[in-house]
Amino acid sequence: MPFPEFDPVLFSIGPLDIRWYALAYVAGIVLGWWYAARLIKNTAIWAPGKPPISTPQLDDLILWITLGIILGGRFGYALFYKPELYGHLFTGASWGERLGLFRLWDGGMSFHGGMIGTTLAVLIFAWRTKLRTLSIGDMALAAAPFGLFFGRMANFINGELWGRETTVPWGVNFCSNRAREAYGATCNFFQNGSWIGPGDVVRHPSQLYEAGLEGIALFVILWLAVYKWRLLAKPGYVTGIFLFGYGLARASLENFRQPDAGLENLPLGLTMGMFLSIPMMLIGAWLIWRAWNRPPVAA
Repeated sequence: MPFPEFDPVLFSIGPLDIRWYALAYVAGIVLGWWYAARLIKNTAIWAPGKPPISTPQLDDLILWITLGIILGGRFGYALFYKPELYGHLFTGASWGERLGLFRLWDGGMSFHGGMIGTTLAVLIFAWRTKLRTLSIGDMALAAAPFGLFFGRMANFINGELWGRETTVPWGVNFCSNRAREAYGATCNFFQNGSWIGPGDVVRHPSQLYEAGLEGIALFVILWLAVYKWRLLAKPGYVTGIFLFGYGLARASLENFRQPDAGLENLPLGLTMGMFLSIPMMLIGAWLIWRAWNRPPVAA
């Protein structure tokens, strides 16, 4: 099927463009904030312990997490996928090129970078407030699938991070009029040894696969862990489930997602997403094992 002619800009206020991608971040953070607030108000799911944080403290934490998502996501994207952006800080031909690392409106965010940034934010916040780090992480990551879902839907609207070529009946041809304007008449061009653009071919809508698996399915699993299995009583358990679950989902779906340009021939036939997800799965499995073998925290 042809890709719908979505406009990545929802509306404009003078020179300011309000983009679907930015709204996805806002929606993910706001809904995650709302859900986390519900978790800390429900004392029964933390029994025999108690919620690790108060509502005013959660309001402060959200600012830290937001900064971690944005800064970690952008700096991680540059580190993992476009390291030349760091070089341009010192060797750019113009100020626009030198400041390319900070041009968030040009696109380019990494989940794994955002995860590192958020982890650092939670660690610093917990250290400053002397609160239980793992329990705060459990609360935050139980709400994380909201952001993952809306972020992947925004990727689809933007017509980016498309999948590999396919013949499945629900495949999508991402060669829209906007793509032709960006990549040429064939929706593709050769640059620095790689083809850039989706091409005039049918591809997996991998963004929707990720929205479903990393967003909806992972949220359901975490909801069961919180409300049915009452695993918030064991700090680190929910964090471990999230890390292992996301890592497994992302690594699996990389088989349907087109590798990033310039990173098509990594060792062992793996993609960058797979390499970055393997440590998440290992840490997640260790946290699950650790929490499994410990009694619930009573205070």
